[in-house]
Amino acid sequence: MNFVVTLANLLAYRLCYIAKMVFVSYLQGACMELAIGSIFEMMRYCGAPICKYLDNHRKLEEKVERLRRKLNDLNIRKQDIESRKEAELRSKKLVKKEVEKWLVDVETMNAGMQAMEDMLRIVPYFSRARLGKLVCRKIEEVNEIYERGGFPEGVAIDGPPTIGKTLQTTNLEGEIDIKELIWEYLMGNVVGMIGVCGMGGIGKTTIMKHINNQLLRESRYDKVIWVTVSKEFNVVKLQEDIGSALNHYLPNDELERATMLMDILKRKRFVLILDDVWNRFSLRDAGIPEPTLQNGSKLVITSRSIDVCLSMGCEILKVPPLSKQESFNLFLNHVGDDVLQVPALKEIVKLIVDECGGLPLAIVTIAGSMKGVDDVREWRNALNELRERVKSVRGLDNEIFECLMFSYDRLGDLKIQECFLYCSLYPEDYIIERNELVEKWIDEKLIDEYGSRQAMRDRGHSILNKLENNCLVEKVKDFFEKGVKMHDVLRDMALSIRSVGPRFMVKAGMLLKELPSEHEWTQDLDKVSLMENSIMVIPPNISPKCGFLSTLLLQQNHGFERIPEVFFEFMHGLKVLDLSYTSILDLPNSISNLENLTTLVLRRCYRLRYVPSVAKLRALRKLDLFNTAIEEVPHGMETLVNLTYLGLHSGSLKELPRGILPMLSHLQYLATTLNINGEEMTKLGKLETLTGSFPEVQDFQKYAKFIRGRWPTSYQLVVGSPWSAEHDDLTELFENPEEFHNGITLINCEIGREDLVLLPNDLHGLAIKKCPNLLSLNTISLFHEANDLKICYISECEGIECALDLSLLSCNSIQNIEVLNLKGLRNLRQLVSGLAIESTSPATPAAPAPPAIFSSLVTFELSNCSSMKKLFSREILQGFQNLEFLKVESCSKMEKIIAVEEDEGNGKGEVGSANITAFILPKLRRLVLWELPELKSISSAGVVIHADSFQYIWIVECPKLKRISLSLALLENGQPSPPPFLEGIYIKPREWWKSVEWDDPNIMDVLSPFVACKED
Repeated sequence: MNFVVTLANLLAYRLCYIAKMVFVSYLQGACMELAIGSIFEMMRYCGAPICKYLDNHRKLEEKVERLRRKLNDLNIRKQDIESRKEAELRSKKLVKKEVEKWLVDVETMNAGMQAMEDMLRIVPYFSRARLGKLVCRKIEEVNEIYERGGFPEGVAIDGPPTIGKTLQTTNLEGEIDIKELIWEYLMGNVVGMIGVCGMGGIGKTTIMKHINNQLLRESRYDKVIWVTVSKEFNVVKLQEDIGSALNHYLPNDELERATMLMDILKRKRFVLILDDVWNRFSLRDAGIPEPTLQNGSKLVITSRSIDVCLSMGCEILKVPPLSKQESFNLFLNHVGDDVLQVPALKEIVKLIVDECGGLPLAIVTIAGSMKGVDDVREWRNALNELRERVKSVRGLDNEIFECLMFSYDRLGDLKIQECFLYCSLYPEDYIIERNELVEKWIDEKLIDEYGSRQAMRDRGHSILNKLENNCLVEKVKDFFEKGVKMHDVLRDMALSIRSVGPRFMVKAGMLLKELPSEHEWTQDLDKVSLMENSIMVIPPNISPKCGFLSTLLLQQNHGFERIPEVFFEFMHGLKVLDLSYTSILDLPNSISNLENLTTLVLRRCYRLRYVPSVAKLRALRKLDLFNTAIEEVPHGMETLVNLTYLGLHSGSLKELPRGILPMLSHLQYLATTLNINGEEMTKLGKLETLTGSFPEVQDFQKYAKFIRGRWPTSYQLVVGSPWSAEHDDLTELFENPEEFHNGITLINCEIGREDLVLLPNDLHGLAIKKCPNLLSLNTISLFHEANDLKICYISECEGIECALDLSLLSCNSIQNIEVLNLKGLRNLRQLVSGLAIESTSPATPAAPAPPAIFSSLVTFELSNCSSMKKLFSREILQGFQNLEFLKVESCSKMEKIIAVEEDEGNGKGEVGSANITAFILPKLRRLVLWELPELKSISSAGVVIHADSFQYIWIVECPKLKRISLSLALLENGQPSPPPFLEGIYIKPREWWKSVEWDDPNIMDVLSPFVACKED
C-alpha cells in the first residue's frame, strides 16, 4: 500500500514539474504543441473547474453537433435575408452596409466551421477539451450573429424616388369615351372615388393600365399605386402590396400596419388603383385614407359588381361593350387583315364578331384561334360551332365562357389542352415563369414523347407560344420577369372544366393557414394545388382517401414543417409531389411506399435534414434536393435506374458516395455542388445538363477526354478546388444551369496549361480565381480559341499588373467580351499596356487598333484593386462605344477614371489641344462610383461624357471628387435639358452635391431634382 501511495506521489510531483516547465517555456515565447498545451491546461484546471474541462472533453461531438444546428439556423436566416435583399433590389432600393457586413460575417463563420470540421477529424485525445472550449465560443458567436440578423427596420434604404410602375399594355380599340371620363374625374376636384364596373373580359383592367401610365407621364400626383386585389381578398396582402409600392416595410401587427399605412398615405397626394375587387371592405381598417377635396387624392376600383362599388361610396362608371365597328376593328387587329383578301370571308367574319357580344377578351381570344386560317369552309364551321355554344347558354358569364371554350376546343390536341388547364393550378393573377411552367409540363408527362430533354423543352416552349398566340395566356415581360399569366376569366373557365370528372382542387395563393378539411379530399381528385399559402402544419390524424390523386402541390408554404405518417397512406396513385420552398424538417417514412411517384421536388427546403429510403421508388424520374440540409444521401438512390433529373446540394454533403452515379445511367440533368469523380462521370453518356465541381484537374481531364468534345447542352463547372463557401456566388448558376450560359470557373489552376484538355468550344462565361501565374488576359489560351466567350470574371490573381498587354500576341476573342469584372487584383496598375497603333517590326504581330480592343463591352466592373490610380486613357476609351454599365468600387488609390497623358505634363491638367473636345461613352446608362477616397475627377479637361442615355448615377463616399464633365442636349433657348431616360442620381454624403463644379453651372439646376440623398 505504501508503495502505491509513494508511486502516486511521485507521479503527481512529476506532472507538476512538467506543468511548471511548460508554463515557463510558454512565458518565454516558445512554440507549444497543442497536446502539451492541453496537459498544462488539464493541470491548471485541477479542482472545481475540472468539471468544465471534462465536459468540454467528453461532450465534444455533442457540442459540435449543436454548433452545426445553430449554424444551419443561421444559414436559413441568411437565405431569408438574401430573399429580402433580392426583393428590395427589385424595388430599386439599396441594401444597407450593415446587412452586407452581416452576410460577410455569416460566410466567415461558415468557413470557420469547415476548419472546425477538419480539426475534429485529426484532433489528438488530449486536445479535445481545448477544441470543445473553442466550439462553445463559436456557438456564442453564432448566436450573436443570429440575433443581429433580425433587421426589424428592413435590409435596405430607399433608392431614387419613383412615382409608380409602368404597366404593360395593349392598344385600346374603342373605350375612348370611358377612358376620357375617368381621366376627367382624376384631374378634377369633384369626384374622389371612382368605380369602374363591367363584366369580366370587357376591358376594365386594360383601360386602367393606360390611365396608370398616363398618370406617370403627367407627374401630377406624388404616387400612383396599382394593386391587383382579385377574388380572394385579404387585407394583409393588400397592405403589403401598397407598402411595397411605397417602398415601406410594414410591421407584423395588423393594427399597427394600418396606422402606419394611414400616416404614410396622408402625407402624399396619391392615386390608388385597386383592380378586380369582388367584395366591399373598410378603407379605414386597411389603412387607406378616404380621398377628399382637401387631400386631393383619388381611389379607383374596378369590379364586376356595381353593388360593391356603390357600397364603398364610388361614383359609378360602367364600361359598355364595344360597338360593332370597334369589335370588327379589334378582331382584324388580331387575326390580320389578310382575311379580307378573300371576298367570301368578310360577312362570315362579321357574323363571328357579332357572336362575341362586344367583349374584347372574347374577340381577341377567338381571333387568336382563327389566325392564319383562310379556308372559307373552316370559317363557316367555326361560325356554326360558336352559334351552337352561345345560344345554348344564358347569363353573361356563361356566354363569355362559351366563347372562350370555342378557342379552347380549337387547340385540338388533348395534351395541349391539358397544358392550358395546368396553368389554372397557379394563384389568380400569378406571373408564371416560362421555364418553370415548361418544367412542370415535363414532370406531368404532358410532353414526354420526346427522347431528349432539350427536345421536350423546345416542345414545351412551342406549346406555350401557341397558347400565347391563341390569346389563352398573356405574355408578361419586364426587366425582372419573363413569364405568362392567365386572365382571371380564362382561369375561371379552366377551373370550371376541371370541376367534374378527374377534378382539380385549387386553393392557391389564398393565404390559408390550415389544410382543407378531410371531407374536401374526395375520391375524384386528380390534382390539388395549395401553393403560395401560409399552411403551418397538417393535423396528425388526417389521411385523405384520394387513390386517384396524381399531383399534390404544396410549394411556397414557407412555415410548413411536418407531414404526419398517415397523410400519404391512401395516396398510392400520387405521381408528382412538390414541397419546394417550405420549412419541412424531414419527410415521413410513408413516402417510401409511393411506388408510382415520378417527381419529388424538395428544392430550397433549407431545413430539410432527412429523406427516408427511396429504394422502392423505382418509377422516380426526377429528384430535386438542391439547397436542402440533408446530412446523407437518401438510402437506396442507386436503385433509381429510371432517374433522368437529379438536383443535389447541401452544406452537410461534400461528395456523392462512390458507386451511385454509374447506376444512374439515364441521367439527362445533373445539378450538384458535390465533388464529382471523373471516372464515374464517364458512365453518364446521356447528360444534357451538368453542374458540378472537379476538385482535381485530372478528374476533369478524364471526363473531357471521354466526351470527346460532345459537351452537354448546358453546363456550369468548377475546376481545381472543392466546393466551399467562397463559391456561394455560383450557387444560382449551379441551381438553374439551363437558365444561364455555359461557364467554367478555374480556381488554383496553372493558367497556360488549361489547353491540355479539350475545353468546350461553346464556352460563354469564364471565371478565374486565385491563379497566381496569370499575368494578363493574353496568357489565357481560351481567349485565342473560344469565339463565343462573352463573360469574363478575374479575381484574386496576384500576378496581374495589367489586364491586357498589347505587346503580347493579340487576343481576337477580347473583342467579343460583353461583360468584364476585375476584382481583388491588388497588383493591377493598368487596364491596358503596350499600346501601339503600328507594329515596329514585320516579325511582331501588330497590336489591334485601340478602338477595337473592347468594342463589344457592355458591362465593366472594377472593385478592390488597391494599386490602380487611373482607369482609362482617352485613346482606349474610343473603343468603349457600346459600354452601358460602369462600376468602380473600393479602389483605395483611384484618382481618375479617365486620364489623358498630357495631364502628366502640365500643372493645370489641360489637354495639349485645348480647343478639341472628345465625347466618349455615348451609350453609358449606369455609372457607379463607390467608396473611392482619392478620386479627384471623372475625366480630364477636354473629355466629356454624353449624358443623354443616362438612367442612373451613383456617387457614394468620393469626398475628393469636385468636378464632373457631362454633356447635355440643349433646348431651343440654349439651356441644358434633363437626360430623357434619367431616373435618379444617388449620392452620399448629402453636402457633397453642393461642392461639385460643372462646365455649365446650369447643369446642377437641371439635375438637382433627380438627386436622392439617403444616409445609413
